[in-house]
Amino acid sequence: MGMHTDAHIVWDWNGTLFHDVDAVIGATNAAFAELGLEPLTLERYRELYCVPVPKFYERLMGRLPSAAEWELMDSTFHRHYTEHHVRCGLAEGVEELLTEWASAGRSQSILSLYGHEDLIPLVRGFGIEAHFIRVDGRTGPSGGGKAEHMVRHLAALTGVDPVRTVVIGDAADDAVAALHAGARAVLYTGGSHGRASLEAVGVPVVDTLREAVAEAERLAAAA
Repeated sequence: MGMHTDAHIVWDWNGTLFHDVDAVIGATNAAFAELGLEPLTLERYRELYCVPVPKFYERLMGRLPSAAEWELMDSTFHRHYTEHHVRCGLAEGVEELLTEWASAGRSQSILSLYGHEDLIPLVRGFGIEAHFIRVDGRTGPSGGGKAEHMVRHLAALTGVDPVRTVVIGDAADDAVAALHAGARAVLYTGGSHGRASLEAVGVPVVDTLREAVAEAERLAAAA
């Protein structure tokens, strides 16, 4: 892919580039219904959501789900999400932002906890795959955090310096993963977390992806 010595963005997918929050809420509530839990509003979801996902369920149930409960809820979530995410699209302005960043000679990639075999055709289907030097989805069990995935992802990027890398995501875990890997982070309020929970992480928080890219450029330049 060549050497990239300028700023690099690692994009999150779900809730960031891919505006799938409605499908996520619907699938979450379907999973909750399996255990007789009350459905969540978007606001309540954003207030409570966290990674690893079993801890999110603990906040609602008052205890961690058993192994059997987790397996049931996880399979239910993914079944419903697969049915409904086909009606979701890219977040506003994504294609323009990706084009502008690439046209400036800068590199970008995707790291997602969405299953790798499902992520690749989805990104390809939107016609944006060529903007990225690497696209990595989750391999292995679901429900965990992104930190070690981020270390492996950055290590696989030829010529990308973690110090000049900024992760853009919608979850506190994106910032945790970035810091774990020696990168910076900007968090976006359009996905899974509300502003208050994002601001508690201590990294810049923005309301639009255009603001996120501008902030990423500033952070990389200061590195």
